[in-house]
Amino acid sequence: METHKLGPVVVSKEEIESMVRRLAEELEADLEGRSPVFIGVLKGCVFFFTDLTQRIQQAIEMDFIQVSSYGASTTSSGSVVLVKDITVDVRDRDVYLVEDIVDTGTTLTDVINLIRARHPRSIQIVALLSKPSRRQVEVDIAFLGTEIDDLFVVGYGLDFDERYRNVPGIHVLEFS
Repeated sequence: METHKLGPVVVSKEEIESMVRRLAEELEADLEGRSPVFIGVLKGCVFFFTDLTQRIQQAIEMDFIQVSSYGASTTSSGSVVLVKDITVDVRDRDVYLVEDIVDTGTTLTDVINLIRARHPRSIQIVALLSKPSRRQVEVDIAFLGTEIDDLFVVGYGLDFDERYRNVPGIHVLEFS
């Protein structure tokens, strides 16, 4: 039976706070004259989404979408199942899609296509982390916290089989 444990810190709590503060400032400048809707991709984005949106001074509308592609695995299954759809009308609105991590890009591309079918004015990706070495589908990340190596990470909303989301920093998950 495979066991796992928290490994070294990849991004500390302090580094996360600094990234979120910087991203909020960048977003504030971009929001001028827009009618923004922030859509969080559940469940991993919850901590990032909350910390980020609390720092934005402009009035924004918020909603969430939830898809599943990992299950209890460390790799995406490649097929996305819509678990929770958005309820806000995004037609002719500027959508900021908030994601915890962009890995292969396939799941996020499917989410973008689901949102795009509702005819928003624009869709911009806001991601805390990106793993460009794993990318199978190119995704334009407009607002990015940082890039990381090809490691399986948990904490700050990121999970393995629904565990470790509550860890304050982002750690490598080690398997044995």
